[in-house]
Amino acid sequence: MPAEKTFTRITDHYRRLILTGDLPAGAKLPTNKELATKWGVAVETVRKALSQLQVEELIRTSPRGTFVADETPATASPADRLASVRNTMRTFMEGATSIVTAAQLVLPPVYVADLFDLDHGDQMVRREYVAGRSSVRTLFAVDWFPAPFAVLVPDLLSTAPGKNDGLTARVLEATDRHITTARDDMHGRAADAREASALGLAIGAPILAGATRWGDGDGVIQYSEWCLPTRLTIGYEYGV
Repeated sequence: MPAEKTFTRITDHYRRLILTGDLPAGAKLPTNKELATKWGVAVETVRKALSQLQVEELIRTSPRGTFVADETPATASPADRLASVRNTMRTFMEGATSIVTAAQLVLPPVYVADLFDLDHGDQMVRREYVAGRSSVRTLFAVDWFPAPFAVLVPDLLSTAPGKNDGLTARVLEATDRHITTARDDMHGRAADAREASALGLAIGAPILAGATRWGDGDGVIQYSEWCLPTRLTIGYEYGV
């Protein structure tokens, strides 16, 4: 097996164990020589794999060995994503990718229709996707948009790779609207079957679930429901 492919597999393997909590903070990894023997590769390939995890601040090294970092890895908050939309027209942070699993016009739940001040029976755009880094899934989300937006931005109904990142910026440009109000609601709970499947977790695993509203004086522009697996931290600054 090519060294480059094995290096990626080693990185992905330990990234997943760390982010899911299977390797807790402070856990000691095997030595580079032991890992090289286990994976059947050169020690240099192991060093390359671990250096990537160190760049991502998932592990730390010392004369005593290599350990899982004590601090919980951070991920983008809704506030971070909104700042990215405004500054770079991108929705996701550098290195993150997403897979859209659904993009269609549907009848929304009553509470979603009420948020957009729609008549019950009006359709909306519903987009469902999973985002993460490499093969590790760090976000499961469902975004809602008013149906007329799909006429102005046909990509809202596309699941094609590459069209999800920057979609909010394209909606704002096409509708000539500007996000001036934002609200996040978050709570910790157990993952249901759909969320667990999307994030690669066991049903009932702890997650952080949230709902985000972005809007302006004319109403809600985008409503999102999302969840993160355990061992991820989000944070943002606010004015005082």
